[in-house]
Amino acid sequence: MVTIRRNSMAGRAFTLIELLVVVAVIAVLMAILMPALSRAREQGKRAVCLSNVKQFGLAWVMYADDNDQKIVNACTVENTEGHNDQEEPCWLYFHDDWTDTERRIKGIQDGAMWPYVGQLKIYKCPTGIRGEVNTYAIVDAMNGAMGSTAIGAPKELYVRRRTQIRRPGERIVFVDEGKTSTQSWTIFYNQASWWDSPPTRHGEGTNFSFADGHAEYWKWQDPRTAKLARREGDYGSLIALSDNPDIQRVQRAAWGRLGYEP
Repeated sequence: MVTIRRNSMAGRAFTLIELLVVVAVIAVLMAILMPALSRAREQGKRAVCLSNVKQFGLAWVMYADDNDQKIVNACTVENTEGHNDQEEPCWLYFHDDWTDTERRIKGIQDGAMWPYVGQLKIYKCPTGIRGEVNTYAIVDAMNGAMGSTAIGAPKELYVRRRTQIRRPGERIVFVDEGKTSTQSWTIFYNQASWWDSPPTRHGEGTNFSFADGHAEYWKWQDPRTAKLARREGDYGSLIALSDNPDIQRVQRAAWGRLGYEP
């Protein structure tokens, strides 16, 4: 008679210790993988946002080509000083009623850039806050608000025609501002100081488009820039810093030069 033996391991169950070991291994793997997955997601959002600002940059160039090299009005409020909305419509119209999404969308569709960038999803970075319909702004120097003398920029530095720009590949136009503020985004010309807060998006940096149509991601070099953007620490001590390379870099890109000796 042949005796068939069962495999002694066939019916063996996991012990509690073995289960705990498996759970611990899974937890370690998750701890290793989650930051990498998070970074990958963020890089994907950054890439989409960079594509958005690039499309805006190219559309901005097309607008100038269609209008005898006159660049679009960077303001978001009708008849801002230096502009006549009848002749020079805003690139979009800002409405601060966060509950009225329909009106905010209409402000985009009524803007001068809508015929060139006619998709709502392009107006918003994937990391934008819930309820926001636009996260981008044009810098003040590119035909923006001209009423504030506090910025220290002479009127002739405000570009009205694309032909005024000597090195278009070095001059920023659109910025991923995040939560859009009224008017154009600006920075001081005559002193080493921020005017609007520096945007901190996509890993302590932000995306810009340039006057030649290309786009770049700039990571802030000085940790104090990101600290200011997050409203950490003493705001007054962080906004004006003569040794902050980010301030000078953005000032040169926005205005074409510095209005002071660094």
